[in-house]
Amino acid sequence: MSSKCKLLSCLVLALSSTAAAQDFSLKNGDTVVFYGDSITDQRLYTTFAETYVLTRFPALRVNFVHSGWGGDRVSGGGGGPIDVRLRRDVIAYRPTVMTIMLGMNDGRYRAFDEAIFREYSSGYEKIIRDIKAALPDVRITAIEPSPYDDATRPPTFAGGYNAVLVRYSQFVKDLAEREHLAVADLNAPVVAMLEKAHAQNAALSEKIIPDRVHPGPGGHLIMAGALLKSWNAPALVSDVTIDAQSHTAARSENAEVSAVDNANGLRWQGRERALPMPIEWKDDVVALAVRSSDFLTALDQQRLRVTGLASGNYTLKIDGETVGAFTADQFGQGINLAEYPTAEVHKLTLQHNSIHFARWRMVQVPLDGQGFALTSAETSLDSLEEQILAAQRIAAQPKVHQYEVVRAP
Repeated sequence: MSSKCKLLSCLVLALSSTAAAQDFSLKNGDTVVFYGDSITDQRLYTTFAETYVLTRFPALRVNFVHSGWGGDRVSGGGGGPIDVRLRRDVIAYRPTVMTIMLGMNDGRYRAFDEAIFREYSSGYEKIIRDIKAALPDVRITAIEPSPYDDATRPPTFAGGYNAVLVRYSQFVKDLAEREHLAVADLNAPVVAMLEKAHAQNAALSEKIIPDRVHPGPGGHLIMAGALLKSWNAPALVSDVTIDAQSHTAARSENAEVSAVDNANGLRWQGRERALPMPIEWKDDVVALAVRSSDFLTALDQQRLRVTGLASGNYTLKIDGETVGAFTADQFGQGINLAEYPTAEVHKLTLQHNSIHFARWRMVQVPLDGQGFALTSAETSLDSLEEQILAAQRIAAQPKVHQYEVVRAP
């Protein structure tokens, strides 16, 4: 490829990557606070969303704070009344973006009750008023409550509890329209996934939300996907086509390809501008949830095509590690590398969140006001979290990888 063509290719790549970042709702320098009850407190859909942002947009500097507390309602809960919760666990971080997911506990696990619903609606409206007064420029995403699982098991009463949550969801949607908030539906997409999973494997599908309230990782991944789609998250990781006959990269979107040769098997170097969202494919429940949803097509597309291969079977290796075995036809049609194990940064996401949780829930909240000198302990934990965050960002940066397609014996 001539230097002029290489320059043009890099320019197109940079522009496409920049365009995707511009369409995405989160911006460089944002601080996101996730607020909610025990489902947010699980730190699963929130950490999945964080890892997606980090791996898909490694140049963005976005900070994430996870402020869920088990048992919370719009009035607050175990972490204190709502005014304390908002002041200490949201406003103190000066977020530019806030998500709110409440409702599971507010409906009290019974048939719809108008008086209980009024408590929810008026309390939710107060949260919005108070946050807007304290943070006039904050961008709020109101999240429709995640489902109570009436899809894989019979409802516990006529109509089922999720029907109550759907009515609460409609209120959240209407409030978001009135208050000019973003809105994310974390109910309908999960229900649709549960129904499809139940049709495929009834027994395994019940494990997606084991207690019908708190999803496991598979359910949370679909919830994260729904939130990310509400933020205009792109599907593309990268899209590369290698022509085995001409030894060239016929396509390289959001990736740079070089040193293509077939002196001893087809080889090339690739540097993707993003990483795929890590998925724990060895977990059968996670795999069932993902396969029963549109997560891969909507959010996780790392396409690789190899054209011009002679008929037969081939092995794909990345950095010397075998990814999988494919036929020439499969390579020609394209494979999604996001479906195969790749390097992960999610472990570091979980680690820094664990440090923040320890600082907040084991030091700041229980010991505040008891006369202890907490500053040094809090500062030390903050410093440790910053170190992990730095390692997390380094792990997400694009790297050059060695690709190899070898004819199977």
